[in-house]
Amino acid sequence: MSTVQKSLLVQGFEVVIGFETHAQLSTQSKIFSRAPTAFGAEPNTQACPVDLALPGTLPVMNVGAVERAIRLGLALGSHIAERSVFARKNYFYPDLPKGYQISQFEIPVVQGGEVSFFLGDEKKTVRLVRAHLEEDAGKSLHEDFVGMSGIDLNRAGTPLLEIVTEPDMRSSAEAVAYAKELHKIVTWIDICDGNMQEGSFRCDANVSVRKPGEPLGTRREIKNLNSFKFMQQAMDYEIRWQIEQIEDGKAIEQATILFNPDTGETRAMRTKEDAADYRYFPDPDLPPLVIGRDWVERVRSEMPPLPRVMAARFEADYGLSEYDAAALTSSSSFAGYFMATLKVCGHPKLVSNWLNGEVSRKLNQSDLSIQDCPVSHDQLGYLIQLIARNELSNNAAKQVFEELWTNGGDVDAIIESKGLKQMNDTGALEKIVADIIAANPKNVDEFKAGNAKALNALVGQIMKASAGKANPAQVNELLKAKLN
Repeated sequence: MSTVQKSLLVQGFEVVIGFETHAQLSTQSKIFSRAPTAFGAEPNTQACPVDLALPGTLPVMNVGAVERAIRLGLALGSHIAERSVFARKNYFYPDLPKGYQISQFEIPVVQGGEVSFFLGDEKKTVRLVRAHLEEDAGKSLHEDFVGMSGIDLNRAGTPLLEIVTEPDMRSSAEAVAYAKELHKIVTWIDICDGNMQEGSFRCDANVSVRKPGEPLGTRREIKNLNSFKFMQQAMDYEIRWQIEQIEDGKAIEQATILFNPDTGETRAMRTKEDAADYRYFPDPDLPPLVIGRDWVERVRSEMPPLPRVMAARFEADYGLSEYDAAALTSSSSFAGYFMATLKVCGHPKLVSNWLNGEVSRKLNQSDLSIQDCPVSHDQLGYLIQLIARNELSNNAAKQVFEELWTNGGDVDAIIESKGLKQMNDTGALEKIVADIIAANPKNVDEFKAGNAKALNALVGQIMKASAGKANPAQVNELLKAKLN
């Protein structure tokens, strides 16, 4: 829990957060037209007459978008509606050429479900209200124009799934953990590439505060949070701001707000609309979407094992903890790296410790994903094999790993050049142990008097004398044998 969240508890306020996430679906064409969806094209080169809302054009449903919605529903344990309806969401904005957005309102395609995840070592579950299909709007361009704005309709009609939660989260840290888990799921089942910088995975956070036991407070919606770091900063600032307003006797007004990462502050963009303001009504150009059970079962049969299923298998097959198994299945690539490394060395617990420890630390430090890890699974597997065979200490292995990460190279060559091979010559080690015992009579007497910490001091001296090459387990055995 962050410092901000701790201070809120002291001030007597409870934080309430709900999320709306727009996941751009990984189809090659738009939701109601055949125009492409590739990112980065020249403005207005990927908008066809349907996207431009030219007279006489009619929308046609993209089957691939529906199948991706079904996949999400199956992954989240949701109800997949056999019949759902598209509606027109009416509002005026220059980048919305039709004057309305085609979305779903009363009967969405995906209903209910939940997302479970770990916050530290505590398991949390967030309930979902719905996930509905809709089209994206275009984009207003301001930065390249002097005294005017431009409109790019390349994104207009891009297929989205809007995933809405109940207001179940009680801290910014919990909300970010939820967003990361949802991001993992949509990329794992391959319905969204998850690229937050390109806008493929955009989160809106509804934030309010209240005294425990009181009704929900007035929420303000932080729009378009496109990084986990900014997500937490934005919510923390907004929480502080709302509490200050309430303590100053001011009322919170429902609003849509934006976060400025340069100043670290949120600011109101407009007062928040209610559903009635959009004048929803069924789209007369689109018939109800009907999904038969045979279609759902076919999609189910084609899906990969879900993260929670694979995590349960890791627990059952390899004796890993629920927390470790969840971490190893943080992405399909991470799980694949674990399996590939395990195939090389055959030591699941050691591989888990390294991946969730040293490897994750370096990846986070360098802001890299496992696909970009400079140490291959073959190299890591061999390194772990040497540790298991007592040919390399854990500390020495970390030095080798650091060298592989920074400069690459061959594991054996690095060990040789740095003189890191573990000492397995019992005779040489016995001599070092005997010398250290002779040179440290005070520690010996303290150990014999019942001070267990004195043994650690002797072990440290021996490891130092062996330049870290001695096997710590062997050192302990030899020491205890000689002292007893």
